[in-house]
Amino acid sequence: MRWLLLLALLPYPARAQFTLYACMVTSKGYVVGAKLPPSGIFFKTPAGEWRHAGFNHPFINALDYDPRDPSVLYVAAGNGLIRVSGGGERWRILTGSDVTELQDVAVDPNSGDIYFTHTQGIRVSRDGGATWSDASAGLHSKYTQAIRVDRRRKGVLIAGNEEGIFRSENGGQSWKLAGAAGYQVLHVEQSTHDACFWMAGTQGGGLFTSTDCGATFESSGDLGVGRNVADIAFDPTAQKRVAVAGWGIGIAVSDDGGKTWEERNAGLPSTRVWSVAFDPTHPGRMYASVHEEALYISQDYGHTWRKDGLEGSRVWRMRFVPEVKR
Repeated sequence: MRWLLLLALLPYPARAQFTLYACMVTSKGYVVGAKLPPSGIFFKTPAGEWRHAGFNHPFINALDYDPRDPSVLYVAAGNGLIRVSGGGERWRILTGSDVTELQDVAVDPNSGDIYFTHTQGIRVSRDGGATWSDASAGLHSKYTQAIRVDRRRKGVLIAGNEEGIFRSENGGQSWKLAGAAGYQVLHVEQSTHDACFWMAGTQGGGLFTSTDCGATFESSGDLGVGRNVADIAFDPTAQKRVAVAGWGIGIAVSDDGGKTWEERNAGLPSTRVWSVAFDPTHPGRMYASVHEEALYISQDYGHTWRKDGLEGSRVWRMRFVPEVKR
């Protein structure tokens, strides 16, 4: 299992195989009270088809995995933190009825500790989800939308809530403001190449970046200012390539580490985009979720796009998960 841990700590190996998972809801034309169209977790098969995994679910925001066993997914859902295994067929809720409206989830690759954010703060489990404790002490505003764990150091966390970006060095026992003060933070992400380089997307404030391992974040220019930067993706195959997705932005790509940006929306039906992802095994291949249209694919770093599936959906988040060798 040692190779799985190395996979989490280093940029993706070229020969590793991955499965793309999508957290989505088919919302176009839906009327409250009607039967829910196929929604929840979808994955892309080797044949290029999208397949529904497990149960129909209207509210799945994010997923992550423990690199020591990528066959197990941890899912942030409206009704709790869910453990998904067996290729998506076995689901188990790990939290109680007091926890709802989960926003994000992150597994510490150094320890296996599981963190999730929700409307009342951050919680952590250090025993695989058997018990949970609060990890939001010192956060004035508890509504927290984004969280990531520094892949190099156990217990070093970056989180985003209604009051900015916060950093913890002790597994959430205490927090310090790191930047974007006064802005709702929608997403945070660590570079797959440079562990000290982070980006955060906000509601109205644009992008913020850190080059000191998340200790401080500074505004990264005008991109996304006045709009919502919903997602950030670093290209595992190119050190300085990064993409963002947002409403009114569509997809923007930088080839110089965020110094300059180019909007790449040719073929997309609108610029209302929820999420973006780079394929770690196919240089140039990207995915983008356009609001209630479909998931789109590009083979040329976003210069052109075509429809790939999941029509009428909103894909909140995408995740490439390494396949387990048996």
